[in-house]
Amino acid sequence: MVTTFRIEAGGYRAEVVPTGAALRMCEFDRDGTAVALTETWPAGSTPPLAAGVVLAPWPNRIRDGRFDFDGIEHQLEITEPKFNNASHGLVRKREWHLESHERAAVTQSIDVGLHRGWPYPLRLRVTHEVGEDGLSVTHTVTNTGSTHAPYGLGMHSYVRVGDVPLDECRLELPATAYLPLERERNLPTGTSQPVVGTEFDFLTARKLQGVWLDTPFSALVPDADGLVRAALRAPDDTRTVLWTEPAFRWLQVFTADPSHDQAYPGRGRALAVEPMTCPPDAVNSRIDVIVLEPGEERSMRWGMYAA
Repeated sequence: MVTTFRIEAGGYRAEVVPTGAALRMCEFDRDGTAVALTETWPAGSTPPLAAGVVLAPWPNRIRDGRFDFDGIEHQLEITEPKFNNASHGLVRKREWHLESHERAAVTQSIDVGLHRGWPYPLRLRVTHEVGEDGLSVTHTVTNTGSTHAPYGLGMHSYVRVGDVPLDECRLELPATAYLPLERERNLPTGTSQPVVGTEFDFLTARKLQGVWLDTPFSALVPDADGLVRAALRAPDDTRTVLWTEPAFRWLQVFTADPSHDQAYPGRGRALAVEPMTCPPDAVNSRIDVIVLEPGEERSMRWGMYAA
């Protein structure tokens, strides 16, 4: 039996699944028409290109699966053998436990547990909720171990504006810096660089036709309310807005693209805007890694809405 958790309120509908606590669908009723805000996939099948899944206790890639913490070297399982990386954490393919499911909200949780190269037990909880302000996602992590632990979080969230083809849309991204990656393994090659004057400048909305990205962006500029907002704009200026709280210091932007052998099924080109607390290989660079003391709990939020 296929399990999906449907939530609905304020003109918004979403579906979440237990595998990876993935957001399978989010849409908004605009004048009686359902407008998709995310990419989706058939219920019961594997999320294509990691669509909608939670990435923890690290997002993105760790070089050679190795890192040093407190003077102890750890060797993680290599989950991206082609490039010899440990990729996207330990929970994206696991089944999360349902804690509660109401009309407008669903909460799931999982214990990370002990894994090869990861001796840090953590408990993760995620609540997806919809209302008049759109979708809000709250992530909570608790260090259930007896020593302090490194932690990073990401969401592999896709954005779209209904059925408008990606190449007709414009991307607006409030990021003033980007982190260069070498393209073979998608690992950092140096330090963050200013976006001004480069192909990575989306401070003013730019059309995505011909653009390919798999890039971490930082130095995010918040609005007056403290939230960071990125927007995908259709030609008529309707848009899907993805927002994050300050705890998410990075946005990884990825374009699924047939010309790079990464087509999104049924769509071809698609766009992921991924809130992340730290960049690729952060446990080695030490950039924005969260360190949790025993018993410590932290929460952070992101979400999306139609405008």
